[in-house]
Amino acid sequence: MKKTILGGLNKTATNELVGDLNNLLANFQVYYQNLRGLHWNIKGKNFFELHVKFEELYTDSQMKVDLIAERILTLQGTPLHTFEDYSKLSKVPVAKNISNDVEAVQVIVDSLSELLKIERVILDQAADVNDEGTNSMMSDFISEQEKTVWMMNAWLG
Repeated sequence: MKKTILGGLNKTATNELVGDLNNLLANFQVYYQNLRGLHWNIKGKNFFELHVKFEELYTDSQMKVDLIAERILTLQGTPLHTFEDYSKLSKVPVAKNISNDVEAVQVIVDSLSELLKIERVILDQAADVNDEGTNSMMSDFISEQEKTVWMMNAWLG
């Protein structure tokens, strides 16, 4: 069996990375679905502001889901693609029937906090195996999400 892929990355190390990327994928899929629900169900005085913001966030998340799955494929793995797998792995809280603005924004902060934990683990692993592609992706995700958490916390007051 071939021990390296992609110009020298260790196959065994990348298999572990693929597992963690699939974990991230599962959590992102739950986060994405939460955002869709928040977008659809938000009510109250902040409706217009948050309805647009939630759409912006779910559009961004949809793009990130695709990037994660394609990275898994690049590392010669298979991306998870069933809700059964997602629900088994996800640590992101499920946001069911939330229409309150404060509760909705708090769900986003809590969800992004879970995603950031996973991404930091992957960032460290990618650095350890010299996987610059995954490292760069995680670094980009982390900086964007940290800013979103800051903004959401500022909104919460």
